[in-house]
Amino acid sequence: MKGGRRVQAVIFIPARFASSRFPGKPLAAIRGATGQARSLIRRSWDAACAALPPAQVFVLTDSAEIAEPARGFGAQVLMTPAGCRNGSERCAAALEQLETRPDVVINLQGDALLTPPDFVAALMREMRDAPAVSVATPVLKTSPEQLANLLADRRAGRAGATTAVFDARRDALYFSKEILPHYDDAPADAVAVYHHVGCYAYRPGALEAYLDLPEGPLERREGLEQLRFLENGLPVRCVPVSPPAHEFWELNNPSDIPIIEAILARGGLV
Repeated sequence: MKGGRRVQAVIFIPARFASSRFPGKPLAAIRGATGQARSLIRRSWDAACAALPPAQVFVLTDSAEIAEPARGFGAQVLMTPAGCRNGSERCAAALEQLETRPDVVINLQGDALLTPPDFVAALMREMRDAPAVSVATPVLKTSPEQLANLLADRRAGRAGATTAVFDARRDALYFSKEILPHYDDAPADAVAVYHHVGCYAYRPGALEAYLDLPEGPLERREGLEQLRFLENGLPVRCVPVSPPAHEFWELNNPSDIPIIEAILARGGLV
C-alpha cells in the first residue's frame, strides 16, 4: 500500500422489503454449492464481513421482516425511515445514528452478495490516496459470459445490471441500465463494456449533501441513485477492479437467482 493514514470505515447494507421489481428480495433463498440455502441479506452480510470486521458492518432497513432475521444471524441493524427512496438516502439517515463519525462510509448494496473484499479494499485505497474524491464506485470489465447475460436481459426487456462509462481521470460520464457504450457484436478489441458494481464509498459530507440535492430527470428515468451526483455537477470516481476468482453478478430480478446459484456451484462457494 502507498503511504497515508489508515482510513476508518463502516459498511452499510441497505435492504428494502418493498422492492417494485422483486418484493421481499432480501429474504430470497439462494443455494450454495452444497445445496444449503441462505437468504440474500445473510449472504450480503457475509460478503461485508469478509471485507471489514462485523463490528463495522450494519444492515439498514425500515422493515421488521428484514431486521428480525438479520439480528438472528448476528448482524447489527439500524432502522431507517420508510421514506428513503434509495440506498444512498438510507445510508445518510443511518450515518446520524453512529456514535463515532467514520472517515468513509461503504454502501454495499443488499443485492451484491458476490462482492469480494478486494472491491471494498480498492475503494478504501482510492479514498485514502485521493483526498479530493468524495464518492467512488467500482467498475469491472465484463467477461464474454457477463456481456452475454447483459444482452439477454436487454433482449428480454428486463432492467438488469448497470454499466458505466468514464473519462481519462476515471470520473464517471454516465451510468445506465442500457449497455454502454453501444454494443452491436463489435470485434473483441472494441471499447470495453464496464459493469458497474453496486458498491459506493462516500465521505460523510457527500452523504449529508446528497439529501439536499434535487432528484433529476436522468435519475428518475434510469432509477439509478448515483446519477443524482452527476446531475448536480458532483463527480463520481470509477475504480476499475480486477475480476474476482468467481464471476460477479447482482440479484436484480428473480431470473438472476439461477445465474448466481450456478456461479456459487462452479466456485464451490457455500
